[in-house]
Amino acid sequence: MKQRRAIKRRDFLRIIGAGSVAGLAALALGRDDRSAASPGTVTETRLLMGTVVNLTLVTSDRRAGQAAIDACLNQMSGLEAVLSRYQPGSQLSRLNRDGSLAGASPHLVRVLREAQRIAALTDGAFDVTVKPLVDLYQSSRDAGQGLPSAESVASTLERVGYQRLDIGDDAISFTQAGMAITLDGIAKGYIVDEGIATLRQFGFGNVLVEAGGDLSASGTKAQDAPWRIGIRSPREGEGRLLHTFNIADQAAATSGDYMQPYTDDLAAHHILDPRTGFSAPELASATVVASSGMEADALATALMVMGAERGLALVETIPACEAYVVTKTLRVLQSSGFASA
Repeated sequence: MKQRRAIKRRDFLRIIGAGSVAGLAALALGRDDRSAASPGTVTETRLLMGTVVNLTLVTSDRRAGQAAIDACLNQMSGLEAVLSRYQPGSQLSRLNRDGSLAGASPHLVRVLREAQRIAALTDGAFDVTVKPLVDLYQSSRDAGQGLPSAESVASTLERVGYQRLDIGDDAISFTQAGMAITLDGIAKGYIVDEGIATLRQFGFGNVLVEAGGDLSASGTKAQDAPWRIGIRSPREGEGRLLHTFNIADQAAATSGDYMQPYTDDLAAHHILDPRTGFSAPELASATVVASSGMEADALATALMVMGAERGLALVETIPACEAYVVTKTLRVLQSSGFASA
């Protein structure tokens, strides 16, 4: 099979500095230089959660700023150890392995309860119990068999369903054997939220945390300039920003078919409809701006599954939430209040 270089999620939502439109286009192509921070800012870049995490903090006290950033990264790393399905010793991995978990972290409980709220809100378009389907597609690809058969998808669907997840104050369990959870579509947003909260606890209100395309911004940049975000085309080779907007005390997240394609034509990809077992067919990308990174992250995935009409109609009912979607034909649609350039 022909190899396709996927656009990285962190290349889709770009943090834009001051400059001309041409400069913004250069940033969309991934040529921004983070090596030199603006005056009055402290920046840090680390590998975390399997992606690049960028922190920017506005302060003239570099020592205090660096201490806050170090504490922020420690908090984010600790949350990854609870919420990641890729770490065998995480609480999530233990839940998936044993089918139940006692003494669950409040963070895990909080994320799962929000996941259940979004699942109900979207009629199951977002469902963290989709992991058996994700595993099925991955194992089929690893075995060189391409996409799984319709029969195996139907069989696996019997072990998917957010209604069969029981969440107590500090205990979590599945009500059916063989179920499992992935928090890939919500945990990163929550961890970014907690990063922002940690920086605020240290007294810094003008900050931005970005992790693999999930962004959360508080206040403004240096010299009271707004944080400005660019959305690039979901198709490699376009190399252009489709939209730019300011963001303050909000979060943004993007989901797209290009992130983990299963076929060269992007018809099959990692964003599976938990109700049918097959890839969402209509959209190439969905960007959501919301009051929290956790909500934005989950809704971006949900909109990919729901499609433009139903997804945007839902967004119109959610306070402080807007969306910008791109179809596979590169048609752009957006909610009524999406920020203008």
